[in-house]
Amino acid sequence: ACLLFAAEHPVTRHGVSAYPSEVTAAMVANFVGGGAAASVLSRRQGIPLQVVNVGVAMPALPGVVRGASADMPAGDLRTEDAMPPATFDAAFAAGRAAVANLAEAPRVLLLGEMGIGNTTAASAVVAALLGMNPEDAVGAGTGVDAAGRARKVAVVHDALARLPAGLAPLEVLRCVGGRELAAIAGASLEAAERGIAILVDGFIVSAGVLAAARHEPGITPYLIPAHRSREVGHRRVLEALVGDASLALLDLDLALGEASGALLAFPLLELALATHAEMATFDSAGVPDREEGESTLP
Repeated sequence: ACLLFAAEHPVTRHGVSAYPSEVTAAMVANFVGGGAAASVLSRRQGIPLQVVNVGVAMPALPGVVRGASADMPAGDLRTEDAMPPATFDAAFAAGRAAVANLAEAPRVLLLGEMGIGNTTAASAVVAALLGMNPEDAVGAGTGVDAAGRARKVAVVHDALARLPAGLAPLEVLRCVGGRELAAIAGASLEAAERGIAILVDGFIVSAGVLAAARHEPGITPYLIPAHRSREVGHRRVLEALVGDASLALLDLDLALGEASGALLAFPLLELALATHAEMATFDSAGVPDREEGESTLP
């Protein structure tokens, strides 16, 4: 199953994205209309796609689950907490509920997101949790130019300056993250508790999962990194999650989000499992093995 969480970000007022905030609502409609990359890739593979609105101010749409946090306040993470406690709790609970309410429990869960401005939020979360300089955590996101990236770096720097030392991982997420990141953290914890493997998408999803893993390290064995994105901080996040960024299944310079990398990686995971389960050994197939001590070189 694929779960896609969507939310808007007040931080977009600082010019941190190449696209206006209204794109978030338009893309939610595109997901359920079948025209987005995630829609095409999930449909082509027969993977059920569920869109969950945890923070987009838009009319209800058929096929979109609306979490209570969609109608609750959010803050500009540069100058105030990204979520009041009640908003965070509702978004986190929506992530858990989305997994718990799946019609049929999957063996693998693909997580995705949509939210203009959320690479800024993810960069702030990652920098805070990993002790990184903003310059090393902030990338181009939707494709901002050098001036746009400089604005993002300044925003993340100001956001981190607000944080007291020693904050718990989920408090970091509440203060400088976003509602879809909170939902992703909740979904990750719920999936791991149910024994479901999690195919982790790119930088933004990884940031939400990182907060969940720092809160509960026991989820780590359930994580499979789908790909390594072009975002500069993603390598550090993958190292923190699974020890080695090269363990990501794909490295295609992707920067789209919306679970597209996870959906592209899923066939590779499926084929690997099928090969492991069905491929004969030399013994079972009656194929002679090489003689003891024989060199494999010409």
